[in-house]
Amino acid sequence: MNILQINASVRGSDSASTQLAKRVIERLQTQHPQAQLQVRDLGQDPHPHLDGQALAALSTPGEQRDAGQHSRVALDDELIAQVQAADILVLGVPMYNFGIPAQLKNWFDAIARAGVTFRYTDEGAQGLLQNKRVYVTLARGGIYRDTPNDTQVPYLKMMLGFLGMTDIEWIYAEGLALGDASAKKAMEQAFAQIDHLALA
Repeated sequence: MNILQINASVRGSDSASTQLAKRVIERLQTQHPQAQLQVRDLGQDPHPHLDGQALAALSTPGEQRDAGQHSRVALDDELIAQVQAADILVLGVPMYNFGIPAQLKNWFDAIARAGVTFRYTDEGAQGLLQNKRVYVTLARGGIYRDTPNDTQVPYLKMMLGFLGMTDIEWIYAEGLALGDASAKKAMEQAFAQIDHLALA
C-alpha cells in the first residue's frame, strides 16, 4: 500500500486543509500500518509552473533534449512516478480567491502528460491513473459547497477524472473566516466526517 499526501497550502502546518489531510493519513496508517507514505508539500516546495521553456522541453524528443531540458522534464517525471505508484492520494486543498492554489494547478500541469497519465482514443480521452482512491480535504473561509461559487470541486473532479481517478471522497471545512465559533464547528464537523469514513 502506497499513500501519497499532497499539501497545497502555503501556510504549512497551520493550514486547516493540511491538518485535515493529516487526520486522514493518521486513520489510513492505523488501518494499514505497513503502508508507505510520501508527502509532497507544494506550499513549502512549489513545483515550477508550465512556461514556454518547459513546454519546449516536453515537446522535444528525449534524445534531442539538452541538459537543461532533461533537468526540467525530470522534475515532472518525479511527480508522475509518485502518483503512478500511489494506491491512495490525500489532497489538502485550501480555497484561494475562489479557486485552487496555483501550486496545485502546477502539480496537475506536471502530471497530466499525454501517453503517460492519459491517452487519446477513438472514443475520446482515457485516464491511465486508474484504481486509486482519493481523499480531498477542502478548507474554505466562506460557505461555498454546492453553490455556483464553488469552482474547486468541479475542477478537481474534472481533472482527477480525466486522469482516471474517479473514486473520490470529499471532506469539507467551511466558514473558517466567519468567527471563532464557526471555525471551531467547521473543523469539528470535518474531523468527525474523517473519523467516520469507510476507508479504503
